[in-house]
Amino acid sequence: MSEALVLAPREVAREQLRLITARCYDELADLYAEDAVVELPFSSPRLRIEGRGGVLARFRDLGERIELQVRQATVHDTLDPEVVVSEFDCHAYVPSTGRELDVTNVVIMRVRDGRIVCSRDFHDHAAFARAFAGQPA
Repeated sequence: MSEALVLAPREVAREQLRLITARCYDELADLYAEDAVVELPFSSPRLRIEGRGGVLARFRDLGERIELQVRQATVHDTLDPEVVVSEFDCHAYVPSTGRELDVTNVVIMRVRDGRIVCSRDFHDHAAFARAFAGQPA
């Protein structure tokens, strides 16, 4: 993302979804603020990722283990101009197990100055666990 171009929250959310499918993890991490916080309240154990570097490490790790394709995405504006909600389905393929799954996701993110400063990501972690059964966490 160009430093001269500051995307609106809705555009950041759409770009995030595009980059997930494209597997462009460095560019994806660039959408996050240096001190961003990402919470995954439904993961077990509950997960909190801090900083752009942590986000990049998480995406790279996932990218080595799973292929995601975002489908049927909708981005909702809220009364707070910095906050958007993304609803999307993902088709996932886990090469190590050969398993495929479809997962519904909701991400609530706050975007300030064109960067995600925080998000709460709600995914079906039980479905992902089943897809990775027998693989390292």
